[in-house]
Amino acid sequence: MSNIRHTPKAPTRARSLAAGERIDAHRHDEHQIVYAGSGVLAVTTDAGTWFAPGTRAIWVPAGTAHAHRAHGHLELHLVGLPAGDNPLALDAPTVLAVSPLLRELIRTYTRDPDQDSPERRRLLAVLRDQLRASPQQPMRLPTPTDPRLAAVCAIVHTNPADPRTLAALGAATGAGERTLSRLFRSEFGMTFPQWRTQSRLYHALRMLADDTPVTTVAHRCGWSSTSAFIDVFRRSFGCTPGTHNRRAQTALSGR
Repeated sequence: MSNIRHTPKAPTRARSLAAGERIDAHRHDEHQIVYAGSGVLAVTTDAGTWFAPGTRAIWVPAGTAHAHRAHGHLELHLVGLPAGDNPLALDAPTVLAVSPLLRELIRTYTRDPDQDSPERRRLLAVLRDQLRASPQQPMRLPTPTDPRLAAVCAIVHTNPADPRTLAALGAATGAGERTLSRLFRSEFGMTFPQWRTQSRLYHALRMLADDTPVTTVAHRCGWSSTSAFIDVFRRSFGCTPGTHNRRAQTALSGR
């Protein structure tokens, strides 16, 4: 990333972003929790892209240069924490599950960011406790460094429905299957099928944020059937695509 803006304090606030709107690369001297009450949030660093619908939040450690992108209308909630206050003990961006209680705590805490009261301090204490209990989720698309791996990833990102095996993709890019399989494990810490599922889920969330019908999303992202897509989506995000869309619409109607 170039032209990185430095903002020492990580803000605590709520704001709206239009579909496709971006917040350019910047870094804070403090930690930050980033949550999308509606829409889908993508946070990108040099190491990759983390993505989250309304059932997930993203932890951004102090000093991490990152940029934001909205998919669909985004109701963005930001919670800043001092650099010495790391309830998760995490030193890299991480996607976290957001329970209904944690969601309401984040929304309430960002509603009046300038308020300072005993009630607000107690609210933050409970929010921190809930963060500690939040399971981590593997919602990440790492940035490849090896050009052979990058070439294969670019093909799949361009067409998530591409059905070719790793061997066929390797033949198209001039790399062997065993070499690519090793690169997926060494660079990404996952197999090619695991990475491709992550990529397809990312594209699916983006399409759902644009109100694309669930059946169309399943087809365009390469699932064999709508039911197969719904099953993977439910296991990954804790709800069906239809429920995800209804939650987003409820969040928008309540703003």
